[in-house]
Amino acid sequence: MKLKLGNLFNGKRAYAFFILLGVVACLVVLSLGNKAMEYTSTDDYCMSCHVHPHAEESWKLSTHYNNEAGVIVHCVECHLPPKGHGHLVAKAKHGFKDVYGMLFKDSADFNWEEKRKVENAQHFVYKESCLKCHQNLFPTTLSPEGDDAHLYYLTSKEELRCINCHLHVGHHDPNAAHEHNMNFGTIASAEEEVYEQPTSVNRFENFTEKIPGTSVSFEMVAVPGGTFQMGSPEKEPLRDKDEGPVFNAKVGNFWMGKVEVSWEEYLAFFKATSSQGRKEAIEVDEEVDGITGPTPPWGAPDQGWGKGSRPAITMSWHAANTYCRWLTQVTGKKYRLPTEAEWEYACRAGSQTPYPFEGSPKDYTSKGFLKKIFSPDTAIINSYVAYELNSDGMTMAPEAVKPNAFGLKNMLGNVAEFCLDYYDPAIYQEYSKAKVVENPRGPKKGREHVVRGGSFKSDAKDVRSAARDYTRTKAWLMTDPQMPKSIWWYSDVMEVGFRVVCEVDESIEQ
Repeated sequence: MKLKLGNLFNGKRAYAFFILLGVVACLVVLSLGNKAMEYTSTDDYCMSCHVHPHAEESWKLSTHYNNEAGVIVHCVECHLPPKGHGHLVAKAKHGFKDVYGMLFKDSADFNWEEKRKVENAQHFVYKESCLKCHQNLFPTTLSPEGDDAHLYYLTSKEELRCINCHLHVGHHDPNAAHEHNMNFGTIASAEEEVYEQPTSVNRFENFTEKIPGTSVSFEMVAVPGGTFQMGSPEKEPLRDKDEGPVFNAKVGNFWMGKVEVSWEEYLAFFKATSSQGRKEAIEVDEEVDGITGPTPPWGAPDQGWGKGSRPAITMSWHAANTYCRWLTQVTGKKYRLPTEAEWEYACRAGSQTPYPFEGSPKDYTSKGFLKKIFSPDTAIINSYVAYELNSDGMTMAPEAVKPNAFGLKNMLGNVAEFCLDYYDPAIYQEYSKAKVVENPRGPKKGREHVVRGGSFKSDAKDVRSAARDYTRTKAWLMTDPQMPKSIWWYSDVMEVGFRVVCEVDESIEQ
């Protein structure tokens, strides 16, 4: 018997046996692997880990599940790229992240609303997956706005993803329809006292403005003018190049809104000036007496977070500037957007440090590997600024923070704020040639405008007093399907608003 077995495993027979054994083993492994791939790609398996409350219910309400054709689009058909487009690599990457989350994180601590925003969703929804099913981008049932939008997509593939416009087709959100919101601003409010006249002001001191014909009022803070060093020194941690060189700027007295323009204030303007059916205008006559107001927005400009005293958002720089012209008309005072110098002077409130309160950007920033392990002590900054670490990914009511030394709230956070100036990254170099620059107004012409202050989305390094930013009109209108695009509403930015300045008349006692 021993001899026969020895002969069996000698020579070619042994070689063939081991080859056959290897083939069988490979087939078994492949079969088990295929079964594992199939099982871990089922909806039930996905939902055993992804326990966030909206996932399954909103999927079953969406057009990817509840449609006339009866076709069901499964989890992996959107959340993994098709085979041939990095399917296995993406599955391994997401799988590893999911396992890590299950073992070391608590899903109850996740901000699911924040994760549903397009900037986060784009990491888990693949354009190739969308196009695999939606191969005809111009079906006969497509609306004229859809035709325009898909044509724009074809010319802007590098910047646009399908979910920029169709974020909620896979997980339905009844408050996020991508269409004209014809009812925006028309909801009746509770009956309150209606002001007949604006506030009369004879002295340079704080006052509460009343908008005639409405029950809306807001606080204006008297900011005494002065000279200060504008910009950030080269040694300021985490600064950007366009913040210097530091130069001496002088501003006169002015009033500034204690908080950003609220939805209550902005909707007073919208209700008084908006036109439901008017087409967008490309050129606007700034000299006419009548104020042309906004057309209806797309979707919900407040993002469903609520209106009231929260800062108004998603309006364009043009709309904010027009609001100031309207406010000037109805109150008889000269309202406008702040200049960049006025904004920084008011924000600093006498300080020359990175913040108008104690602390360094290096201490407060949450960026960097070590900060993921050792969280920074943010007690001080949290009391003055609504930003990334304390905002829950949305705007906050003004009572959430303390005022600065001038009595102004959230200059550095909540929403970034439009300024009057055109943006020029090198303008400070021009200013620094003079000993003192009085009431600087920025370059005489430009394409984009200055935006100052951080927002609820900003890291601590971007809410410094000297931090500068600017509008990005093309990028902020990517998903607006209209031709021409709206001059009143941005479709792709939700963290910018504005506050007003009121000029001091020469007749005012100062």
